[in-house]
Amino acid sequence: MMQMNHYPSAIAQAAQRVNELDSQLMAVQQQINRFEGNADRAAAFDVDLKNDAQRKARRFEVLLLNHEYQKAVDSQIQLTVEKANAIAHLEYLRNQFSVAKLEARLAIAQQLTDYESRELVGL
Repeated sequence: MMQMNHYPSAIAQAAQRVNELDSQLMAVQQQINRFEGNADRAAAFDVDLKNDAQRKARRFEVLLLNHEYQKAVDSQIQLTVEKANAIAHLEYLRNQFSVAKLEARLAIAQQLTDYESRELVGL
């Protein structure tokens, strides 16, 4: 366990990591949205496609063949897992800090109780 005065900076760093991952996730999501928009446009303006089912199949095919899209989806999955782990770490630090504060309060209360007991006995 770390010293109590180190928890605030560790918590701040952990929160910053969550924010960084969230920012990376948003960037990847924008990239995915662009790829999907391009696939939608390709399917929408293909005159050979006669109905929605054919357009959806074409959209799927375009995305499936786009290796950059596949990389972006993989990256999104990886970043989502990293963010979940970072949030868990942040909560762990917050909980450890709460426990450390409670333990410090308990130690102070015990010291005060011991002091008052000695004072009553006349020591």
